[in-house]
Amino acid sequence: MEMANRLFFRLYQCANMLHKTGSRAVEAEGLTTQQWAVLGALSRDTAQAGMSIGELARYLMVSRQNLAGLISRMERDGHLSVSSDARDRRARIVTMTRSGRHVWQIQALPKIRAYYQAILTDFSITDTAHALHYMIKILENMKRLDAEQLNGQDETA
Repeated sequence: MEMANRLFFRLYQCANMLHKTGSRAVEAEGLTTQQWAVLGALSRDTAQAGMSIGELARYLMVSRQNLAGLISRMERDGHLSVSSDARDRRARIVTMTRSGRHVWQIQALPKIRAYYQAILTDFSITDTAHALHYMIKILENMKRLDAEQLNGQDETA
């Protein structure tokens, strides 16, 4: 129990420090780590045509409510465009604008790469691969637990 507590407390601290130090890394571009995550998700080859708000929320593992305000601010800042889905008028598709792509590719990515390099400076490729492997295992177990908890709520509701 003690080791588990220490592990999860360190994960909590890492998440907080990622938000704090990561946001500083891209603040000159007017971005936060949450905005960095949205632009990163939309920059993937599989998302070139955009993503629905629901898909983006699932991919980032955040609620639609938390994402809605973020998307509105990013749309206001000219980084994103939101339009109705031609296949389903109820769904809204989020795409990166030309300005958003410029901010992401030209301004933010070099700083993000430097941030990663600074944080992982004393990690070998093997260290990084192992850390990634264990983080994926933890995430998979958390997703499984989340699904079980949601199923349990449905049965009692």
